[in-house]
Amino acid sequence: MTGRVFAVASGKGGVGKTTTAVNLAAAMAEADRSVVLVDYDLGMANVGAVLDVRRSSATSSAAHQNAKRSEDVDAADATLHDVLAGEADTLDAVADAPGEFDVIVGGTDIEDFGRADPSKLRDVAEDLRAEYEVTIVDTGGGLSHDTTVPLGLADDVLLVSTPQVAALENTEKTLELARRVGGDVEGVILTRVGGRDVDTPDAVEDLGVPVLGAIPEDGAVADSEDAGEPLIVHAPENPAAQCYRELGYELLDESPPLSFRDDEEDAPAAAGAAGAFSEAMDDEEPEQRSLLSRLTGGRLG
Repeated sequence: MTGRVFAVASGKGGVGKTTTAVNLAAAMAEADRSVVLVDYDLGMANVGAVLDVRRSSATSSAAHQNAKRSEDVDAADATLHDVLAGEADTLDAVADAPGEFDVIVGGTDIEDFGRADPSKLRDVAEDLRAEYEVTIVDTGGGLSHDTTVPLGLADDVLLVSTPQVAALENTEKTLELARRVGGDVEGVILTRVGGRDVDTPDAVEDLGVPVLGAIPEDGAVADSEDAGEPLIVHAPENPAAQCYRELGYELLDESPPLSFRDDEEDAPAAAGAAGAFSEAMDDEEPEQRSLLSRLTGGRLG
C-alpha cells in the first residue's frame, strides 16, 4: 500500500488548524478509508488535548496488528516524541480516536521536545504511508523546522486560516515556504467564517490558491473538543460538521452520503454564517448549489 499524506498547516496558531485536521480525519474514516492523524507540532502538541485518545490491546487496525513492539518504551505509553528519540517504533505510538481512525499524539513535557529528532519525521510519514490509506499530519503553527519537513513530504498541503487580513498574511508566508520546499498546496480552508470576518475576499484572492471550504463560526466546535470527540462524531448534523464532512469527501473525490446531503431546511445556520463571504466571492444563485459549493463560492460541490 502507498497511502496519501495530507499536511494541515497554518501561519499561526489559534485559527482552527488542529480542529480541521481532526475533523478531516473523521470524515475520511467515515468514507471508509484507513486513516491515521499525527501530531507533528513538536513544541506544542495538542491533538491529545482535544481527542479522547485510547490505547487498545485488541484493535482491527492493520497497523496495530502488524506492529513490532519496541522494548525501550511501553507501547501503551509511546508518543511521537518517543519515536523521534529512537525509543519506540512508529507503530508503537498508534492509538484509537473517537471516529474510527487512529492517532499518534506528541509528548507534552518540555523534555520531550529536547530529545526529539525532527529529521526522523520523514521516516515516520513513510512508515504510516505503508500502513494507511490516508495520513493526516497536523503541523506546528508558524515557521519552524518541524513545520517545514511535513510541508515538503506531503502529497497535498492544506492551508488553514480565518478570513482576517492578519491571519491571511501569515498564511501567505506558509504558502511561500511550502512552495520553496517543493510542497503541493491544494488550497486554503477558511474557518470561523461569519460576522465581521466576511469582508476580506480580496485578501483571500490575493493568495492565488483555491478556497477549498469555509467553516462557519460555531460554538459546537468547543463543545466537541471538551467532549474529546471530533465535531463530526459529537454533532454529526451540525452545520460546521457538514462542511467538514463535505470537504473530507471532496478531497477524496467522493460525494458524502445521501443522509448528510444538505437542503435549505437543514443548513440555515451554515448559510447564514458564511453566506455573505460566499456572495462576495461568487454571485451564482445559492439555492442551486450544494452547501460546500455555496460556502466556497462554487469552487467545490
